[in-house]
Amino acid sequence: MALRPIDNALPITTPERPKKQVKFAAPVQKQPDLSVNDENKASFPPSADASIDYIPSENLKAIPDPESMIPCLIEGLDSKDWTKVCESLNNARRFALHHSSLLEPNLEKVLAVVVKAMKNPRSALCKTSIMAASDIFSAFGDKLLDSTSDALDNLVLQLLMKASQDKKFVCEEADRALNTMVESITPLPLLQKLKTYVKHTNPRIRAKAAISISICVTKMGLEGMKELGLVSLVQVAAGLLNDRLPEAREAARSMVNSMYNAFTENEEHKQEAWQSFCQSNLQPIDAQSMVKIITSQ
Repeated sequence: MALRPIDNALPITTPERPKKQVKFAAPVQKQPDLSVNDENKASFPPSADASIDYIPSENLKAIPDPESMIPCLIEGLDSKDWTKVCESLNNARRFALHHSSLLEPNLEKVLAVVVKAMKNPRSALCKTSIMAASDIFSAFGDKLLDSTSDALDNLVLQLLMKASQDKKFVCEEADRALNTMVESITPLPLLQKLKTYVKHTNPRIRAKAAISISICVTKMGLEGMKELGLVSLVQVAAGLLNDRLPEAREAARSMVNSMYNAFTENEEHKQEAWQSFCQSNLQPIDAQSMVKIITSQ
């Protein structure tokens, strides 16, 4: 039997699906590409480092009435404003070059500031302090060895570290300062300070120390080498011949040539005397390397 439709029944309808709301993404603001140098783009103001003048030593003039300026110099070196410290370091350079007797009583204070400034991340302050170190080496030379503190040791280490870093203009300035140091200070006591760094864990510092040592050795005669310890020097050179960096190996070869020339100056059979000396004081493989440098020339 067929079912009759019920008149008051609700019509069957398909429910409508809810409309999907459209989401609007907020526009992303593109960050400027600082690595691209585009003259049509807005430029950023230059850093304060760009306003620092690097004054060559020959352009530094004497200070009028320098006696009255010493208190101002010390005050400026103690400033919290790095630009004032830069200015005071340049004034310290002027004192070193033209009024060294007035600066000498405050030399350790100045050296401490120079070392502290070299550690500063601001390249301008770092470079200015390195330039100050060069002028201090030129002005005071062996007087720096009379210091009762470790100021000179700290300065040498910082220069080796700065000469080993990647910032080219700082590295080059530190190299110049190290060369001035080697030219200004007697080789023997300076070598005693530099020898410790040829075993540094940083290969670049080892290489920079080796270069300075090789320059010192070229300035020494046999008596000076013996006073320092000729056997010790030969062992240092032998170790550096196996160093990772070519700069260290080249410095070692220079040391070997200098020691050979000094050691065999009065020897009739030069190569035989050198070979005997090396074999007596080095491991066989190291002695062979030292002899090979001479015979291969």
